[in-house]
Amino acid sequence: MTSARRPTLRTVLRNRGYRRLFTAQTISRWGDTVNTVALVVLVFQLTGSGLGVSGVVIAEIVPVLLLAPIAGAIVDRLPRIRVMVAADVVRMVLAAALPVFDQHVIAVFLIAFGLSAGSVFFNPASASVLPSIVAKDELVAANSGLWSAAVVSQIALAPAAGVLVAVWGPSPAFLINAATFALSALALTRLRLPKTPAPVSTASWTTRVLEGPRLLLHDRLLRVLASVQLLAALSAGATSALLVVLAERHLGTGPGGFGLLMGAIGVGAALGPLLLARLTANPRQPALIFGPYLLRGAVDVVLATSRSLPVAMTALAFYGVGTSTGMVTYNSLLQAEVAEHQRGRVFAGFDMIWQTGRLASIALGGLAADSLGIRAVYLLGGGLLLLAGTIGLLGLPRHGASDHHST
Repeated sequence: MTSARRPTLRTVLRNRGYRRLFTAQTISRWGDTVNTVALVVLVFQLTGSGLGVSGVVIAEIVPVLLLAPIAGAIVDRLPRIRVMVAADVVRMVLAAALPVFDQHVIAVFLIAFGLSAGSVFFNPASASVLPSIVAKDELVAANSGLWSAAVVSQIALAPAAGVLVAVWGPSPAFLINAATFALSALALTRLRLPKTPAPVSTASWTTRVLEGPRLLLHDRLLRVLASVQLLAALSAGATSALLVVLAERHLGTGPGGFGLLMGAIGVGAALGPLLLARLTANPRQPALIFGPYLLRGAVDVVLATSRSLPVAMTALAFYGVGTSTGMVTYNSLLQAEVAEHQRGRVFAGFDMIWQTGRLASIALGGLAADSLGIRAVYLLGGGLLLLAGTIGLLGLPRHGASDHHST
């Protein structure tokens, strides 16, 4: 395929179905960004402690660990658009309830749990439905558009959300989030899939739920990707959460320096998918799938060894590029290779692996930072990412997922 014919974001946006999915997810991301800022501020106001804020993170991770296998089976059995709409409606109701219960910290944690539970169902359904909307050679461009829109939304709206919460309090932000879920559901209700889903298994629900882990274990491609995912999560959970500590203790900058570091990551993450879509439409190029892990590992080593803020900002911009391009190629590969009637369970399984590794990484990273120092955390994180990239490059099957099960 020549570059002149390579699908771009403009190409996939001509597709009415993709435009609806793009609109729904982008609007929902706007609400997520505003909600995240407001929720952290509210919990800190109610608890006055960092432990309380950490509790929000835990409340968002636990639903993935508990519900992902069930969600994957449901996504593979029921109409995926209906699952997405139902998840949006439930999250709309919960977000609208937050201003009513915003003085009760237990209720806030429960609502945060519920919002995350809705995402556990929405996310694998959305990832699974994309290959039914665009052609296989358009997956990279389509995923690039969705990822870039999400990152740009976060960069643009997070500061505005902070001002909104500072002036009017958290309640308007929660209502805005509820409105975005309503708009997302409205856009999705008019989404029609052009392809008829493949026949699904007549096995029991228990069998379908249990089949999810078996798919990841018995397929060579998925085993490799799962191993890489786990190692990356064990690295990124700690290094992302402790970047503020690196800025303070290692680089000697205050909150302003931390903000610059976060901004550098965001710029790189926004540009990465746009560059990727210009480079390839093939999601099965090992260098583009696993090279980003090697790049991010090298960046972590640079952060551990350099005390220069400009060097750190430049390195983190490349880290953002690696993160976003890696996610796009990773998702595109899974969408291209996994059977249609198994995608929900596979994507839910990968969500579970990511959150498990992330939770362990956050806990262990805090202990390592206190006992070994922040530089050690980033050296260990870099080592894990370098190992992940190497395993991926050496272990990726040559001819695709030929051993996929079709049960």
